Amino acid sequence: MTNKERFIDIYQSKIKREGADKLLEYLLSPQSDFFVAPASARFHGSYAGGLLDHSLNVYDCLVDYLARPRVKELYGLDFSEESVAISALLHDLCKVNCYKPGSRNVKDENGVWHSVPTFEFSDPLPYGHGEKSVYIASGYMRLTRDEAFAIRYHMGFSGSEDPRTVGDVLEKYPLAFALSVADMEASYFLEKK
Repeated sequence: MTNKERFIDIYQSKIKREGADKLLEYLLSPQSDFFVAPASARFHGSYAGGLLDHSLNVYDCLVDYLARPRVKELYGLDFSEESVAISALLHDLCKVNCYKPGSRNVKDENGVWHSVPTFEFSDPLPYGHGEKSVYIASGYMRLTRDEAFAIRYHMGFSGSEDPRTVGDVLEKYPLAFALSVADMEASYFLEKK
């Protein structure tokens, strides 16, 4: 099974909300580059298909985190499979159609400059990061408050928000905390260069 097939399988088997089919239809359409886009220009997932790989990695990390006995028994975290799939698979919708192929010059080990392929970030809808993902998803289906806050604050303290606000959100909406942990685990452990 390819990663694209796996994404579609998880999406269709876990997400049953009204409008979810239309969002998937958009992601599969020529108007979206979701399945071939990179996850970043120069860091984790900076290759064609990186966004898809990252979304699946975050999903796997979130499922594993929430399955831990300590998380379930001591912290009492329990979210539906649908909320987990929505939060993880859609947290970076903001990156759709934002990366264009380009090049940059780098020196090799002998100090000689060479042009290497890269991606350049050009956002046609500069609405922020997490908030843009919430905006896009909400255009197709209604998100729960937990899902919306999880997607909006999935960057945790590594985003540009006021740390007091982030701390308040992570305390009030534990799915946001869990998703930020899953996002960091995927980015820094599974996808590091």
